[in-house]
Amino acid sequence: MSQQSSSHDGKHFVVQKGKAQCNQGDQFPQHKVTAHQKHYWNDSAGNADFLGVTEDDLQFNPSGPSFGKCKLKPTAGGYLPCSYAPAGKWKKTYDKVKIMDKKTVTEISELQCTVGGLITIKDHGQRGEMSKKNVKNADNRTVQHINPLVKMRDFKETALENEIDAY
Repeated sequence: MSQQSSSHDGKHFVVQKGKAQCNQGDQFPQHKVTAHQKHYWNDSAGNADFLGVTEDDLQFNPSGPSFGKCKLKPTAGGYLPCSYAPAGKWKKTYDKVKIMDKKTVTEISELQCTVGGLITIKDHGQRGEMSKKNVKNADNRTVQHINPLVKMRDFKETALENEIDAY
């Protein structure tokens, strides 16, 4: 049985601290998760920054003119502030993974604004971190080629010493 590929393959789920952009605005607000307070992507500590964004999460932080000045509202002195008005839910969401029966937002999701702008994901908000296991398993010669300034053998010794001190 073969699995069907999806346009979401290789894409990150969006978290609350991720940023959105409107093709008609000039600011990039963070998402504000209001649909749940239960599911965190890659954060077992329950930090609100990592709450998963769903199709129903339509608010942003800061609120108000979230996306700054709107190019669709020109004035003699520039542009009027954004009057964000979502036209329904997020589209191009991932339906194979749900949070409390709501589809999840990924890097390719879009939200239409009734004023005319298209809101997309500027930054999903997740960051990779190197664990001590990654350091232990790193090949010294490969790291030396990638970054000749890092003396991996010394770095590993320091990491191991710090791990022992932690107990």
